[in-house]
Amino acid sequence: MSFGLARGATDLLFCSADWHSVIENRRKELLTEIDRVAGGDLLNTSTADFVEYIYKKFCINPIELEKGSISVDQRETKIDVSRDRGRYISDRSRPFHVTGTTFEVEIPFSGDAELFKVQPTSFTFNPPRGTVRGGSLFYTISGTDLDGAQVRASIDRFINDVESNLGTIRKDAASFNGSLRQVAMEKVEWRKQKLLKDRNTVAEIGFPLKRRDDVPATYVARDVQRKALPARPKPATTPFKPEPALSMEEYGNILQIMEGMVSVMEYSPHAFKNMGEEDLRTHFLVQLNGQYQGQATGETFNFEGKTDILIKSEGKNIFIAECKFWKGEKAFLATIDQLLSYLSWRDTKAAVLVFSRQKDFTNVCNTIRAATPTHPNCKKLIRERGETSYQYLFSHRDDQNREMLVTISAFNVPA
Repeated sequence: MSFGLARGATDLLFCSADWHSVIENRRKELLTEIDRVAGGDLLNTSTADFVEYIYKKFCINPIELEKGSISVDQRETKIDVSRDRGRYISDRSRPFHVTGTTFEVEIPFSGDAELFKVQPTSFTFNPPRGTVRGGSLFYTISGTDLDGAQVRASIDRFINDVESNLGTIRKDAASFNGSLRQVAMEKVEWRKQKLLKDRNTVAEIGFPLKRRDDVPATYVARDVQRKALPARPKPATTPFKPEPALSMEEYGNILQIMEGMVSVMEYSPHAFKNMGEEDLRTHFLVQLNGQYQGQATGETFNFEGKTDILIKSEGKNIFIAECKFWKGEKAFLATIDQLLSYLSWRDTKAAVLVFSRQKDFTNVCNTIRAATPTHPNCKKLIRERGETSYQYLFSHRDDQNREMLVTISAFNVPA
């Protein structure tokens, strides 16, 4: 991606535009990209997937010199020595050429070539000179009496100067890239909330929302000739309709209730050491029903099967959990499959409760952390709630744009 830098004939590197103006332009382009997406498409596209697309498109790809692939070409050339005071020249007002040698050093690199034009945040007033052609940086040395040691010393100085500038740019780029997802997330979420608010306003007026025939049902990515860019995630083709969802506050409260039940187990281990999955589940249900007015049920049919714990509110599912004893990684991943098969399109928050009676409980937790991201529907780790509880973003089995929050909590129960 171009940084929008001025182009000139000079071979001076790292001096066409300063770093701060470059990243400011990049941020503006990022925000404009999000604003340009049709409202319906944005609402029908996974926020996580769209943010990742934005990150891949706008992150800065630092330059790495491939020093192991440096090559040198040598050729004869005519050199003007009219300014050489060590030579006797009768008329120094005109060029005086003698035969010399030119060494052209080719240094392949990876990364965004435009960065060779950017002045880093820390720089000198004597930038290195070179030219960029294709995927290589070229440095030229010419003279009449050059020896190998002189040429090698000149090359080394040039590479050191270039690396010094690139090192600063790498640190600056790492800082910019590190904030990119958050900037994109805030902008996408803000625009989605605005779109929903606008649609709700239309609904309150009492007239139907006018359909625009000129807006395509799905987004078609434009062809990019110069550089392969990430494909924008495709929105769902069905019209977007907001659905009621469990608030994060209530979701956290449900998780705290279940974690409090584990504390009871720790205080009275003898009462729980012989209990199976169903008995343990019953104790969780007792606590949940105490706060959710008898709306927590066990082994309730939902979507394609029976889930272990289901909480309803006003006739709608607001929370689903699956309870299993730890039987290894394969069985654990199968439990996630089982949970996802229970989740309907409307269910967006769920949990997997893993009960372990293994002596090495630390290994169980490490396996859960390593195995969960390998599940094909797992998009990313949201956060670690504690040493034994982790929240992940999953996609629905039949709709990549439909996302659900799944908390996986492991409990070391008495044996």
